[in-house]
Amino acid sequence: MGAEEDFQQVGAELADLGVRASRMMGRPALKDQAGKVFASLQRDGAMVFRLVRDTPEHTAALELAGARLFDPTGQGRTVKDWVVVPHTFAEQWTDLAEAALSRPR
Repeated sequence: MGAEEDFQQVGAELADLGVRASRMMGRPALKDQAGKVFASLQRDGAMVFRLVRDTPEHTAALELAGARLFDPTGQGRTVKDWVVVPHTFAEQWTDLAEAALSRPR
């Protein structure tokens, strides 16, 4: 499957938890029941998750090959709670999305 299809699958798997697909900055995104984005699909096919720094999920995600902190500007200004996970790890996207959804803001 392609990244878009994998993204849609994650949304479908979490729909029972009140998750809905939307858009953020022109990209597909997943929102919680309160309308807050907790995951988004990037142009390169990677998915970014709000995992909250210093949590086990955040640490584990950053250990995946090619994963990195999210830099929305591309100018070295990372958002430390958000982790970009390459499409090669799409089989872990649902678990990461669930972890992102469960963390308080």
